[in-house]
Amino acid sequence: MSPTTIVHATDTLAQLATRRAGASRVFHRHNLDFCCHGQIRLDEACAKKGLDVDALIREIEAEASHAAPLEPWQERAIPELIAHIVTRYHEPHRQELPRLLAMAERVEKVHGDKPTCPRGLAALLAGLAGELAQHMQKEEQILFPMLARGEGANATRPIQVMEQEHEDAGAVLAAMRALATDYQPPVDACGTWRALYLGLDEFERELMQHVHLENYVLFPRAMRS
Repeated sequence: MSPTTIVHATDTLAQLATRRAGASRVFHRHNLDFCCHGQIRLDEACAKKGLDVDALIREIEAEASHAAPLEPWQERAIPELIAHIVTRYHEPHRQELPRLLAMAERVEKVHGDKPTCPRGLAALLAGLAGELAQHMQKEEQILFPMLARGEGANATRPIQVMEQEHEDAGAVLAAMRALATDYQPPVDACGTWRALYLGLDEFERELMQHVHLENYVLFPRAMRS
């Protein structure tokens, strides 16, 4: 799907996020799940959210006009794609999560008596961090070596497990966003609170892009190899 290709309302979120530059950024702005539930059509997703599909298509086209071109990962060698996932997503997640968790714990400790404080957010984030650490380790030590060796046809069950864990992580992301009022800080929020919400919003977008690349590019390609 080139920058001049027309976006259709019947395209799925996953197709657009994979092939249309900037589409994933638009989806994230409107809280549309293009990773774990990316198989839904654009018009159906908009109907569920009460969004105007034609307006969203125009927004995607406007974003694509100045977004950086997408890397053609569907065409790259599987080992190269795996290396990209590890360096672009796994390693940054490991670096970013402790920073976010420290801020979440501080906000709850200092502002826990305020009704706007997202009490319980740190616990959700700590749980997600632990699960994600185990998940990435299993991918790097077990699944990714299989796929790099061309054994994707024998990896159906491990892939299913990883996809389920992706969906579980997506549910935690949704719970965190709901608890944190869509990452809109209250007017009296301190700098740490505001930085936390900005960081969590960006982390969510990064994790969704990560999951999308595995679910809709790496895994299908590997299973066909």
